[in-house]
Amino acid sequence: MNTQHIETLVIGAGQAGLATGRHLQRLGRPFLVVDAHDRVGDNWRRQWDSLRLYTPARYDGLPGLPFPADPWSFPQKDEVAAYLESFALHWDLPVRTNTTVDSVEARPGGGYTVSLGADTMTCDNVVVATGTFGRAPHVPPFAQDLDGSILQMHSSDYRRPDQLRPGRVLVVGASHSGTDIAFEIARTHETILCGRDPGQLPVRLESRRARVVLPLLLFMGRHVLTRRTPVGRRAMAHVRFHGAPMLRVKREDLRERGVERLPDRVTGVAGGLPVVGDRPVAVENVLWCTGFRQSFDWIRLDVVDGSGWPREFRGVAEDAPGLYFCGLSFQYSFTSMLLPGVGRDAEHIARQIARRASHPSRRLPSAHHRGLSSGGGGGAHGSPRGSRPGPAGVRAPRVGRGV
Repeated sequence: MNTQHIETLVIGAGQAGLATGRHLQRLGRPFLVVDAHDRVGDNWRRQWDSLRLYTPARYDGLPGLPFPADPWSFPQKDEVAAYLESFALHWDLPVRTNTTVDSVEARPGGGYTVSLGADTMTCDNVVVATGTFGRAPHVPPFAQDLDGSILQMHSSDYRRPDQLRPGRVLVVGASHSGTDIAFEIARTHETILCGRDPGQLPVRLESRRARVVLPLLLFMGRHVLTRRTPVGRRAMAHVRFHGAPMLRVKREDLRERGVERLPDRVTGVAGGLPVVGDRPVAVENVLWCTGFRQSFDWIRLDVVDGSGWPREFRGVAEDAPGLYFCGLSFQYSFTSMLLPGVGRDAEHIARQIARRASHPSRRLPSAHHRGLSSGGGGGAHGSPRGSRPGPAGVRAPRVGRGV
């Protein structure tokens, strides 16, 4: 077993983890970023092939490095992956890939012990940057009762329509990912989309009008829809538990492509078929666009509320000094889950860590003590030795063998 100490361990090398690392670097604080994937950006590479960002490139850069694309273009998912990898290389961030975190536990006397397979790290601070809504696909338990001849797939495994069997497809979940995928599938398959209508963006993302409207919407999402405002806290509960509105694909697009729209939810299984509302629907494929669930059981601390979300405000854990979260949906505002908003949240976390390092005995007051809402609002883990380059040339200090 190898053991090493680092002041701050950042878990997750997506946009939130990398932005946090860059801000810690600027403040002169030692840290290491670890990630389970082979390369920085792999989480984006594993999205469906046609996915593009919903915000223009001019707003998608992380701290100190603009996104290298036409300012009003909407980058494709592989471009985002390449950008994240280049960001880590540009700033020479210490990233260790192929490293899975098994557990985080409190250390006697303060700080944390982190298990990474056969290796152990101790640290004063841990930043959990493992995803906006979680990584565990959410599929209802009754899905196991569907007839075995029906192909089932979660959106996290979907890449392109040719993965599906010939015949009808039921897409479950009508938020932005569900509508985008249903629209794509309808080119080659008879498609049914079910679920509540979450509303839609009032403009076409690629339209000239959007160049006026999107900056205003981003301003509102950054400064108005926050956890400090009543309207923001209401939006937080809606987004965290019901998903975001349709963004690129509109209702009329679905109609024109012949997608059958059912506003009811899938409520169970009858005769091996999915029941939508109160009637069974005969299909050959079911695609679950039902999101993800947060799973923090590997954090062996009492920091999660009854809804499954961490008890935190702006990413600072209320009950565990030195534990932070970054990249959560509505960590502070609507834009927290978007590339345009993650930098601000990451800077706040880095400053809290630097302040704590300067005042080791300091214990920041919790959100409850400040009278602010936390939780559900009222209720998207490199193996180098020494300084040898890791995968994709990213360098990191020696922390034991990769796991």
